[in-house]
Amino acid sequence: MTKAQKLALVRGVHTVIYVVLSAACLALLYAGVTGASGPWLWAVIALVVVECVVFIASGMKCPLTAIAVKYGATPEAGFDTFFPERLTRHTMTLFGPMIVVAFVLLAVRWAGYWP
Repeated sequence: MTKAQKLALVRGVHTVIYVVLSAACLALLYAGVTGASGPWLWAVIALVVVECVVFIASGMKCPLTAIAVKYGATPEAGFDTFFPERLTRHTMTLFGPMIVVAFVLLAVRWAGYWP
Protein backbone atom coordinates (compact mmCIF):
# COMPACT_ATOMS: atom_id res chain seq x y z
CA MET A 1 0.00 0.00 0.00
CA THR A 2 1.38 3.43 -0.92
CA LYS A 3 1.51 6.39 1.48
CA ALA A 4 -1.28 8.04 -0.49
CA GLN A 5 -3.48 4.94 -0.16
CA LYS A 6 -2.74 4.71 3.56
CA LEU A 7 -3.62 8.38 3.96
CA ALA A 8 -6.88 7.85 2.07
CA LEU A 9 -7.70 4.90 4.33
CA VAL A 10 -6.95 6.88 7.50
CA ARG A 11 -8.98 9.82 6.22
CA GLY A 12 -11.88 7.53 5.32
CA VAL A 13 -11.91 5.80 8.70
CA HIS A 14 -11.54 9.15 10.47
CA THR A 15 -14.42 10.65 8.47
CA VAL A 16 -16.73 7.75 9.38
CA ILE A 17 -15.76 8.03 13.05
CA TYR A 18 -16.31 11.81 12.91
CA VAL A 19 -19.81 11.38 11.47
CA VAL A 20 -20.79 8.67 13.97
CA LEU A 21 -19.49 10.63 16.97
CA SER A 22 -21.09 13.87 15.74
CA ALA A 23 -24.42 12.05 15.50
CA ALA A 24 -23.85 10.58 18.98
CA CYS A 25 -23.24 14.05 20.44
CA LEU A 26 -26.41 15.36 18.82
CA ALA A 27 -28.39 12.34 20.03
CA LEU A 28 -27.05 12.87 23.55
CA LEU A 29 -28.15 16.50 23.49
CA TYR A 30 -31.53 15.46 22.08
CA ALA A 31 -32.00 13.03 24.97
CA GLY A 32 -31.05 15.69 27.48
CA VAL A 33 -33.46 18.25 26.04
CA THR A 34 -36.42 15.97 25.33
CA GLY A 35 -36.05 13.24 27.91
CA ALA A 36 -36.01 10.59 25.18
CA SER A 37 -34.38 7.34 26.21
CA GLY A 38 -33.99 3.71 25.35
CA PRO A 39 -31.21 1.23 24.75
CA TRP A 40 -29.80 3.55 22.06
CA LEU A 41 -29.05 6.15 24.73
CA TRP A 42 -26.66 3.82 26.56
CA ALA A 43 -24.84 3.11 23.29
CA VAL A 44 -24.57 6.85 22.62
CA ILE A 45 -23.28 7.51 26.14
CA ALA A 46 -20.69 4.75 25.74
CA LEU A 47 -19.50 6.15 22.40
CA VAL A 48 -19.18 9.69 23.75
CA VAL A 49 -17.42 8.59 26.95
CA VAL A 50 -14.94 6.41 25.03
CA GLU A 51 -14.21 9.26 22.62
CA CYS A 52 -13.66 11.68 25.51
CA VAL A 53 -11.28 9.25 27.22
CA VAL A 54 -9.32 8.68 23.99
CA PHE A 55 -9.18 12.41 23.30
CA ILE A 56 -8.02 13.28 26.83
CA ALA A 57 -5.51 10.40 26.92
CA SER A 58 -4.05 11.69 23.63
CA GLY A 59 -3.33 15.14 25.00
CA MET A 60 -6.55 16.75 23.71
CA LYS A 61 -5.69 15.77 20.13
CA CYS A 62 -7.17 13.07 17.99
CA PRO A 63 -4.68 10.21 17.60
CA LEU A 64 -5.80 9.67 14.00
CA THR A 65 -4.58 13.15 13.08
CA ALA A 66 -1.02 12.15 13.96
CA ILE A 67 -1.35 9.02 11.84
CA ALA A 68 -2.69 11.07 8.91
CA VAL A 69 0.24 13.49 9.21
CA LYS A 70 2.62 10.52 9.21
CA TYR A 71 1.23 9.56 5.79
CA GLY A 72 1.50 13.06 4.37
CA ALA A 73 -1.60 14.97 5.43
CA THR A 74 -1.28 18.73 5.46
CA PRO A 75 -3.92 21.41 6.11
CA GLU A 76 -3.65 22.49 2.46
CA ALA A 77 -4.29 18.97 1.14
CA GLY A 78 -7.48 17.92 2.89
CA PHE A 79 -5.77 17.09 6.15
CA ASP A 80 -7.11 14.21 8.28
CA THR A 81 -10.74 13.70 7.13
CA PHE A 82 -12.60 14.17 3.89
CA PHE A 83 -14.34 17.20 5.41
CA PRO A 84 -12.93 20.68 4.87
CA GLU A 85 -10.47 21.61 7.61
CA ARG A 86 -12.32 24.90 8.14
CA LEU A 87 -15.25 22.78 9.39
CA THR A 88 -13.39 20.28 11.54
CA ARG A 89 -11.10 22.80 13.24
CA HIS A 90 -14.10 23.89 15.34
CA THR A 91 -14.91 20.40 16.57
CA MET A 92 -13.75 20.91 20.15
CA THR A 93 -15.33 24.37 20.37
CA LEU A 94 -18.69 23.03 19.23
CA PHE A 95 -18.89 19.51 20.61
CA GLY A 96 -17.09 20.05 23.94
CA PRO A 97 -19.74 22.36 25.42
CA MET A 98 -22.51 20.35 23.73
CA ILE A 99 -21.38 17.18 25.52
CA VAL A 100 -21.17 18.98 28.88
CA VAL A 101 -24.63 20.52 28.48
CA ALA A 102 -26.11 17.20 27.37
CA PHE A 103 -24.70 15.32 30.38
CA VAL A 104 -25.85 18.08 32.77
CA LEU A 105 -29.36 17.95 31.31
CA LEU A 106 -29.43 14.16 31.60
CA ALA A 107 -28.19 14.31 35.19
CA VAL A 108 -30.87 16.87 36.09
CA ARG A 109 -33.55 14.70 34.47
CA TRP A 110 -32.32 11.50 36.11
CA ALA A 111 -32.14 13.23 39.50
CA GLY A 112 -35.82 14.08 39.10
CA TYR A 113 -35.46 17.86 38.97
CA TRP A 114 -36.83 18.19 35.46
CA PRO A 115 -39.49 16.03 33.81
